[in-house]
Amino acid sequence: MLKIGDFSKLSRISIRMLRYYDEIGLLIPKSTDDFTGYRYYSEDQLLVAGRITALKDMGFGLAAITEILKSYDNPQALAKFLSVKRAEVQAQADETAHRLLLLETAVKRLRKDGTAMNYNVTLKTLPERYVASVRQIIPNYDQEGILWHLMMKEIAHLHIQDGTPCYTLAIFHDKEYKENDVDVEVQKSVKGCYPDTEHVVFKTEPPVQIASATYKGSYDQIDKVNEAVANWVRDNGYEFYGAMFNIYHVSPHETQNPKEWVTEVCYPVKKK
Repeated sequence: MLKIGDFSKLSRISIRMLRYYDEIGLLIPKSTDDFTGYRYYSEDQLLVAGRITALKDMGFGLAAITEILKSYDNPQALAKFLSVKRAEVQAQADETAHRLLLLETAVKRLRKDGTAMNYNVTLKTLPERYVASVRQIIPNYDQEGILWHLMMKEIAHLHIQDGTPCYTLAIFHDKEYKENDVDVEVQKSVKGCYPDTEHVVFKTEPPVQIASATYKGSYDQIDKVNEAVANWVRDNGYEFYGAMFNIYHVSPHETQNPKEWVTEVCYPVKKK
């Protein structure tokens, strides 16, 4: 039999932790002196202690280790526990690798251009949403308000409820930049079901993965924001996959002060 101090040295587990293992039933001493309270361990419990340490090193929590030890001698059951943990660790490793790539990309951009972090690009998924939509060819991009005015006029009598959250956005469907006669669609998230009107169509939009950058101020910044998103897409191994759009978090409808406008520039993307 081994005293707790000797067992601690041989197992390389602190006395404090051994006492805790005893409290939670993970590694109970072979015997405990009723008078002194001293704990005594058998030599074969060193094997159990080694298993606990090995499983902790793999990232298992103590509750999971307790369950694993019950079937440790069953190769199939043990393999199942390990496979699940391996998948979990791999997912964490992939996430860490992605974060490292983002950091490396940001550092490179800062070295090339000290203002590169003015527009932070993030990868996200815009969820499925039910929208009111108007799509038309308009004279130029500055005339987008025509579509919003048309939508508001035709749905006014429907007493529409805004969606939660309420996305108001404009999609630019042309595959190239055009000076005039541009194909633009405006959408507003709504709650409930409504009949189509002459120009307004109600439909469900599927979720979409996007690279986006949000900025505050006038639309004069759009070229720099587009450049930031394009660089991020290139540097992080993605490619464009659909029509770009702007989400208007604070638009001219809320305030006429351009300094207060908040716009999110969004590009659908997929991994190469």
